[in-house]
Amino acid sequence: MALAIEQARLTQSTADVPVGAILVDPAGNVVAVGRNEREARHDPSAHAEIEAIRAAAAARRDWQLADLTLIVTLEPCVMCAGAIVAARIPRVIFGAWEEKAGAGGSAFDLLRERRLPHRAEVIGGVEEEACAALLVDFFRETRAATS
Repeated sequence: MALAIEQARLTQSTADVPVGAILVDPAGNVVAVGRNEREARHDPSAHAEIEAIRAAAAARRDWQLADLTLIVTLEPCVMCAGAIVAARIPRVIFGAWEEKAGAGGSAFDLLRERRLPHRAEVIGGVEEEACAALLVDFFRETRAATS
């Protein structure tokens, strides 16, 4: 999770919401990293998870990432959960819960939806305080700058 938090902190220069993600293989080697880049790239799909999935698929020249674990600082949204399921990623570990739009067990549970052909094991709340603090600080500073 420390590497995902590091990725999240790299968003400071772009005004993106600080979310970071990494994909690791069974030995714990980092295969790909990603961070939110929606503001930086003017791309609504440039979430940390999507960026990491794209990078891993490109590096492996394969869209099936069935042996990797995704570690992300914030519970994935519906879009990201869909990409995770489509890439057949079997395990997702995340930090902060996203009560309004999370798709890993909060608002939705798309990652474990039994009607889908592929599901992921979900482990939430890892380093939750540190991950949540990144978001709280970001939104506090954003509100202060617009007041």
